[in-house]
Amino acid sequence: MPDKTTSYQHLQPEERLAIASLRLQDVSIRAMARMLGRSPSTVSRELTRNSSPAGYASVPAQALCASRRSAGRRPAKLCPQSVCWRVVLTLLEWKWSPQQISGTLRRMYPTDPTQHVSHETIYTAIYAQPRGELRRQLIACLRHGHSTRMSRTRGTDRRGQIPDMVSIHVRPPEIEDRLLPGHWEGDFIKGAGNQSSVGVLVERTSRLVLLAKMQDATAASALAGFSAKLNSIPEPLRQSFTYDQG
Repeated sequence: MPDKTTSYQHLQPEERLAIASLRLQDVSIRAMARMLGRSPSTVSRELTRNSSPAGYASVPAQALCASRRSAGRRPAKLCPQSVCWRVVLTLLEWKWSPQQISGTLRRMYPTDPTQHVSHETIYTAIYAQPRGELRRQLIACLRHGHSTRMSRTRGTDRRGQIPDMVSIHVRPPEIEDRLLPGHWEGDFIKGAGNQSSVGVLVERTSRLVLLAKMQDATAASALAGFSAKLNSIPEPLRQSFTYDQG
């Protein structure tokens, strides 16, 4: 039985694959739970909730789980179907800046916070669009029309920043929504006097935390440590990696 003090982690795709295989072999729920290091109630609940009339299969089960999680989330204020997004699109076509649009929405809907969006949210929605004609049209509506999001501190001292760094603002929306597993964030922790260091990997959907061994605090060790840890994970669970600017 898992330690009750351990925080619960959602079942991962590889665990669902194992459950489907064991189910075909008529392995009992308790035996499955022991093999997976899960509680029998977790396995039983998984089979009850994510089975289809044809039986239990890993891919449909993962899709059902993702669908329920998506349905339980509030829709984004600037989702394509929202009234707010259509208002934003119209004002962008009129060459209004995101700052002007944000202020106008607050005046148009003073008692409805669901229609309030910040200018940063508008920029993010524009640059998160998939590459294509719509994205080009939206960027062309901006007064400066930059193909990528420019830093808010542009014009100040930028020494020490990472060259050619891709902004987190252009991260695809499927990563932001945490709907599918396999998208990781990384950070680097140094000990006292830089005598020790460890890399931390967090999976955005499951919040799974992994530690990567580092020889020292150099960039080369960080690259080697993160690469080794990520390469130990099944390929379907290695979709993207976002690293802290530090």
